[in-house]
Amino acid sequence: MANYTQEQWNAKKIELMETCFNGFADLGLHGTGIRTLAKHCGYNTTMIYTYFEDLDDLIVQSTEYCMSKVEDEFMAKAPTDVEDLWRFIDEVPYWTAQKHGKKYRLMYQVYTHPKYREYGQKFFKGVDARYTEYAKGLESKLGIPYQKITPLIFILIRACVHYALFEDEFYLRSQIEVLKETLELFVMKYNPKAIHKGGLKR
Repeated sequence: MANYTQEQWNAKKIELMETCFNGFADLGLHGTGIRTLAKHCGYNTTMIYTYFEDLDDLIVQSTEYCMSKVEDEFMAKAPTDVEDLWRFIDEVPYWTAQKHGKKYRLMYQVYTHPKYREYGQKFFKGVDARYTEYAKGLESKLGIPYQKITPLIFILIRACVHYALFEDEFYLRSQIEVLKETLELFVMKYNPKAIHKGGLKR
């Protein structure tokens, strides 16, 4: 690290995690070693070993970082008010499948592997906490208590991930329809003024 500032070191590590994670997504997790991955990504193996202890360390760190970044991109599209709800719900499943489908497929390869299952459990506990915080941020925008919003976020995320994995349109539309009906009921109960303003139109 002598030739790098801490900021440069961190930036290079992030670049490696993102590039290598995408490389695993292209090549598949199983049977892809450091040499194959390095060649595919345009690195030498020494570069990778400078930042990661071994292949497992690279897989664990890159999966956690890249999927947390996917979460942030997902929630950056979150609705700004009740009028924006349907836009978000209708748009985001197809957007995330197109942009992040490979990443979701790789994430499940990693976190369902016996070797990495404990890391998956830790990651999804973090997901629970992060989506609860996202829901708190949506509470004032939608007028619905965050305790009601949180499980609806999980329903939407699971529907999006399932669609990204399998492109199952029937499953997606059935989940989205139930989600919309539930939101309509919650808006009528907790934020009826939005209805009067014409803010809930499918």
